[in-house]
Amino acid sequence: MKPQRRPISEVWTAVGSRFLPFADAASDTLPLGRLLRLSLFQVSVGMAMVLLTGTLNRVMIVELGMPAWLVALMVALPLVFAPLRALIGHRSDMHKSVLGWRRGPYIWFGSMFQFGGLALMPFALILLSGDSTGPAWVGPAGAALAFLLVGAGIHITQTAGLALASDLATDETRPRVVALLYIMLLFGMLVSSIVFGWLLHDFNTMILIQVIQGAGVVTMALNLIALWKQETRNRALTDPARVRPAFGETWRRLVADATTARLLAASGLGVAAFSMQDVLLEPYGAEMLAMTVSETTRLTALWALGALLGFALCSRQLSRGGEPHRLAGLGAVAGIAAFALIILAEPMGVMGVFLMGAFLIGFGGGLFSVGTLTAMMAIARRHESGIALGAWGAVTATATGVAVSLGGALRDIINRLGAEGHLGPAFAGPAAGYTTVYVLEIFLLFATLAVVGPLARHSLTSSTPQATKFGLAAYPG
Repeated sequence: MKPQRRPISEVWTAVGSRFLPFADAASDTLPLGRLLRLSLFQVSVGMAMVLLTGTLNRVMIVELGMPAWLVALMVALPLVFAPLRALIGHRSDMHKSVLGWRRGPYIWFGSMFQFGGLALMPFALILLSGDSTGPAWVGPAGAALAFLLVGAGIHITQTAGLALASDLATDETRPRVVALLYIMLLFGMLVSSIVFGWLLHDFNTMILIQVIQGAGVVTMALNLIALWKQETRNRALTDPARVRPAFGETWRRLVADATTARLLAASGLGVAAFSMQDVLLEPYGAEMLAMTVSETTRLTALWALGALLGFALCSRQLSRGGEPHRLAGLGAVAGIAAFALIILAEPMGVMGVFLMGAFLIGFGGGLFSVGTLTAMMAIARRHESGIALGAWGAVTATATGVAVSLGGALRDIINRLGAEGHLGPAFAGPAAGYTTVYVLEIFLLFATLAVVGPLARHSLTSSTPQATKFGLAAYPG
């Protein structure tokens, strides 16, 4: 007689959350299947970020011959809406609607903005390629509008989507739910960068246009699937007659704290240091190391892998009582090593050194982001969590936009002055502009260490207990 086989559900239950780290993110009100479906909006956001910062910037600079400062400005345009993320979250909290939906309308309109930008972008690229008899300014203006629409959609969709996930989760599972959403963002970036690299292996303009159009369709499909029947209608919360608190007073209370101000300053400096190369890494690989479009697109996958490993290391250390400010400092040190390797890659002519530098940029950036955000979560316990985390997001995103624009402009200015002989023979080559930006990023990381250092000392000497146990599934997103 054959032994009775165990049901497959019992087998998976026996595995436990040790090997299924996000199984404990589910709850009775938010089952794992529903949670995974909701997290698809993060995949669409990751895909859009890869297109904007990992593929299109290299194509416009190298293949279309656009100035790097103009491309950097376009890539930074999506971040115009970044300072408004806290306000967007606040407005979705206080949304007035007779239908009883707060988050759904924001996710829907954010998805439409994303789709509209991606739908407009191919036509702008056609004009930029010179295949037009119209005015020369139409192409750059169309591309700028497309980037702006995609950026607005990213910020609106992500802010409202994270708020919806927080609404659906229980108090116990909420940090792990947001952790899963963050991992899905990196997963979307990793997979889309690999897929885009494969599709663009034999590059031509028509294939690029098809890839962008396909990304727009996939964005709408993913976001509709994510939103479908997720939000329960609550007319009491959206009642127009409901008294709503003011945004300004809560913000003033938050920034009045000196520790919060220093942490926000450190976060802005560090993120700016890691972001200044965002539109330059792929062109640097193409011009200095003769990498193809497919090879430079895969740099985003390498960066995402480094970020995931940095996240895993940071969460492991935090689970053992690690100090978040020190971990943020370790990320800054890793970034210094990364940019030093990037600078050495060109004179050495070794692609492996360049790839290691790209990996360490993601690794250091992951450590720094997790460390500073964990410290901000501790501050959020003393304030409204939405405004505190919104402030962190607004500062880091704004710093990213300024740094990206400055990086592209510096590269063009230094290269032009060097070519005209104003800076001497050492700056005559095309690598001078890139190297200047990377050296500046190293200096910014040293400044970040100087700002974050006193926070680490204060935490170690404070009577406040160390952070609670913090595993992989507890990352606050």
